[in-house]
Amino acid sequence: MDVPQVGSEVGTLRSVVLHRPGPELERLTPRNADRLLFDGIPWVERAQVEHDAFADLLRAEGVRVLLLGDVLRESLAAAPAARDTGIADAVDERLLGRELAGAVRAELAALDDDALADALVGGRTFAELTVTGHSLVRAMAGPHDFAVDPLPNLMFTRDSSVRVGPRIVASSMGMPARRREASLVALAQRHHPELGAVAPTAPRDPSAVEGGDVLLLAPGVLAIGVGERTSPAGAESFARAMFADGLAHTVLAVPIAQRRATMHLDTVATMVDVDTMVIYPGVLEGLEAWTVRPDGPDHLQITGPEPFRPAAARAMGIDTLRAVDTGLESIAAEREQWDDGNNTLALAPGRVVAYERNTTTNARLEAAGIEVLTIAGFELGSGRGGPRCLSCPWERGPLG
Repeated sequence: MDVPQVGSEVGTLRSVVLHRPGPELERLTPRNADRLLFDGIPWVERAQVEHDAFADLLRAEGVRVLLLGDVLRESLAAAPAARDTGIADAVDERLLGRELAGAVRAELAALDDDALADALVGGRTFAELTVTGHSLVRAMAGPHDFAVDPLPNLMFTRDSSVRVGPRIVASSMGMPARRREASLVALAQRHHPELGAVAPTAPRDPSAVEGGDVLLLAPGVLAIGVGERTSPAGAESFARAMFADGLAHTVLAVPIAQRRATMHLDTVATMVDVDTMVIYPGVLEGLEAWTVRPDGPDHLQITGPEPFRPAAARAMGIDTLRAVDTGLESIAAEREQWDDGNNTLALAPGRVVAYERNTTTNARLEAAGIEVLTIAGFELGSGRGGPRCLSCPWERGPLG
């Protein structure tokens, strides 16, 4: 069986992993939304309608859509070890204490595969558990406090794992609310009868690096954003893993502002063609890169910083990395950057999916010769993520 490959951001998309938002979004309240990294309380049914339309568009374009919920359930059914690992990760003994944690683990272990998958994604409140006993944590907790936290950001499947060539890399999430998310996705992929054929590559240390910060500019050339979610140590660890496994010859470490509006590199720039990016004009001229290459066993050659686009073009072996921006009118550009105007998913070179609301960005893309297919994102975008964030490409065709 041939192992699926992902060698670029824009090769023809053949298969993709999505997560249809579900009851985990219903757990969001004004009291916990900020901790769980949402700027508002989404209308869940509308988010599902929008996500279904996104999945249907991809299927209509010939893309095979794998839903993470199905992948997780199939993995739990296929491997008892997957159940044990998922339960162990979900129950935090530091928060519950040893005795209560043991009781919660036992209750989860008694669930069937479907119910366990729902609990691992949607969480469990104390009111939904039967565990009682002499526990100060249980006595002091409110009925709607979480014994197992939900994972409302799971629909942003790009962040929790990264496909590079024939390998998969589990992210090390920078925000506490998302750390279990990456381990659950890795569990689902590793134990799945089909997806498990893709071998993992593991960075040598747990420093933070998230998939939204990793762009496959060209075969063997990666850009890694360093900011709110990915640390310099995480970028270095990721680069070392890529070099060790022969997956890249050049990594560009790209500093970005450490704030919510620019949480990942793909919130300010994404590839839309083999030599073209859509990019937020607020960073167009100031974006820089440190160029990292292997220099013998376990050593790195690091140069820079220098302007990002010339550095990227040189590493990619092209004359110029073209930039399409949202224009110099700062209000429209800032609004559409907040609404993920620069976060596009390429279906093929020069053909992308974008949110329909970002009319200025989409018009400028089309004027530059990029075909834009649009989807609604009024509720999907409430967690700050566009079509690229919502998708983890599992197979792309080669370029050229």
